[in-house]
Amino acid sequence: MKKLILILTATTFLWSCKPTIDKKLAKQEIEVLINLKDIKDDKVMVTLTPPKITSDFIIYSLPKIVPGTYSIDNYGTFIDDLKAYDKKGNLMTVSKNDENSWTIKNAKALGKITYWVNDTFDSEKGEGFGSGDIFSPTGSNIAADENILMNTHCFIGYFSNFLDLPYKVQITHPATLWGATSMTDLDPSNTNDIFFSSKYAELVENPIMYSKPDTTTFTVDGMEILISVYSPTGKITAESISSGMKTTITAQKKFLGNINTTKKYTVLLYLSDIKKNDARGFGALEHPTSTTVVFPEVMSQEELTEQMKDVVSHEFFHIVTPLTIHSKEIQYFDYNAPKMSQHLWMYEGVTEYFANLFQINQGLITENEFYTRIAEKIEHANTLNDTMSFTTMSANVLKSPYKEQYLNVYEKGALIGMCIDIIIREKSNGERGILDLMQKLSNEYGITKPFNDNELFDKITLLTYPEVGDFLKTYVAGTTPIPYNDYLAKVGITQSKEKKPVSIFIKGQSPYINVIPQTKEIIVLPEIVLNEFFTELGLKGGDIILSINNLPYNLDNIYDLLDESEKWKENEAITIKIKRAGKEQIINGKVKLPYEDIDTFKATDPTKEKLKNAWLKG
Repeated sequence: MKKLILILTATTFLWSCKPTIDKKLAKQEIEVLINLKDIKDDKVMVTLTPPKITSDFIIYSLPKIVPGTYSIDNYGTFIDDLKAYDKKGNLMTVSKNDENSWTIKNAKALGKITYWVNDTFDSEKGEGFGSGDIFSPTGSNIAADENILMNTHCFIGYFSNFLDLPYKVQITHPATLWGATSMTDLDPSNTNDIFFSSKYAELVENPIMYSKPDTTTFTVDGMEILISVYSPTGKITAESISSGMKTTITAQKKFLGNINTTKKYTVLLYLSDIKKNDARGFGALEHPTSTTVVFPEVMSQEELTEQMKDVVSHEFFHIVTPLTIHSKEIQYFDYNAPKMSQHLWMYEGVTEYFANLFQINQGLITENEFYTRIAEKIEHANTLNDTMSFTTMSANVLKSPYKEQYLNVYEKGALIGMCIDIIIREKSNGERGILDLMQKLSNEYGITKPFNDNELFDKITLLTYPEVGDFLKTYVAGTTPIPYNDYLAKVGITQSKEKKPVSIFIKGQSPYINVIPQTKEIIVLPEIVLNEFFTELGLKGGDIILSINNLPYNLDNIYDLLDESEKWKENEAITIKIKRAGKEQIINGKVKLPYEDIDTFKATDPTKEKLKNAWLKG
């Protein structure tokens, strides 16, 4: 998708002159200075002091890709004016190899390198996955004296052959800003932070967010939780979401049992101002002891709390896989020549399944809500390629036609986890499920012991049942679509339909309202069939909506209208001020919600009640 990593002449040179590392360098470290006090044009200066170099040249690189993203992002393209200086302060010759790497000759004399870092949020177009945007939670924000969201891989690179050396990172910052992270600051001053990481792979797993302090902490079963929030208007605070987060993480810890032993976990929440040139990619990125979350600030407190429950729980469960259970492709991740694992069905799919299963298991959602979620995942999976081998897609996810199917890891991937869970429950008479399997895999492998990619299915079969192995070979490695209904029938669940209220102002991807650009007024679209909400109140195509329940609405707060409408109840009194044919008028009436028949499931076989309860509550 992107340019070649190295031009031919540079590649030939590197093959013939591979740099070497001196065995005496074991106690050396790489020193990094990041200056957040003197930000210029939304750029941050980074100064990096190398270890002792014994080769004639050295390569410095920013990642092309980082773990957990599954997309080529080329973080080196956000670096400007990289310079190298010898130990006497003289400029050295630097040649750029590609988007992400630079070669420095006469490297034995290298004293330091400097460069400016641009943020990624300013470059986002908001066109979604696959558009070329860097997914916001993996990117960076630089707003002087306000907020610096620092995914460390955006600011700090690595020297060839020195990935395993320790890093000492010093960050100078205004006293008004505080850096939230799971790392320990070793400098007690309020304008200078010092962090140590044992190696580059550890450093890039520790994001930091600098902002005016808005944090809260609590402890869950021996784990310290830190929540830090940046909200441009102050609408959302760390305290306002802490109760929901505590409930969620407490339930997750109880669900996981003794699988998880993490002692500190940090949630960094950045709320984007979508009216400005700000983050557009919403979601989260997992790390072993933290997660970075980006959402739009226009969301209501209630909606944000609900989204945080789903998104943060997904990222938290990544502690199990791939952060604990993973292949050699992840353990020895190559940031600029990545080889992808076959097992996204487990890393993302089982994780997403857990993020839903624990909610019914711990009583956070009802059975009907869980069944509806399963039905939605089946519906979404059916819109993607259901005959593509999941292992083949996973191993080739960085290129077409496989990368276009990546989002299926959250749909079919979760359903794969569900089916394996049901098979294990059935064969063990409800005694064990997929969580038991993950516990066994965690004991077999672990954070520092990866598995061989092509041996995982055999290991899972050995730890479970032949039927699980057959399922993996047929439906995960194979190209046969999964008969979901057959597996759900094993626990007494069959397909059903139910009426459910849907959005008032949008049907699917098609809105009933729009905005007049010249006046910013909200208009009911003409020449379309309107739903019951509009027809019951006598609203017509071409009507201008001026206010609802005495709250004025236009382009500037249309998202508030959409959010508020989700709270309206059937037959609730409503007053709408409109302009029709140039004349204002008031419409008084009652809310009539639009309903649609949606696919879901329900328990219909009482003889499977015990097994179903073991699946959902065991």
